[in-house]
Amino acid sequence: MSRSTHFPVIIEQDKNGVYIVSCPMFQGCHSYGYTMEEAMENIREAIQACRDEMADISEASTRFIGLRDLEVTL
Repeated sequence: MSRSTHFPVIIEQDKNGVYIVSCPMFQGCHSYGYTMEEAMENIREAIQACRDEMADISEASTRFIGLRDLEVTL
């Protein structure tokens, strides 16, 4: 029986309009897509591949805490 698990995903867009997606739960888990839908499907596959490499999610090297907005004077 399979179960669903929620993973945080960070979405950015580069200067060419390409969506860059990352899952901070797994080091090096990144993908991209030319549409939001494509990017989300690609990161889903990347997360599944990263997850398959780990025997148990509790073995993750990091634990996602959240996102904060930080103001920096430049």
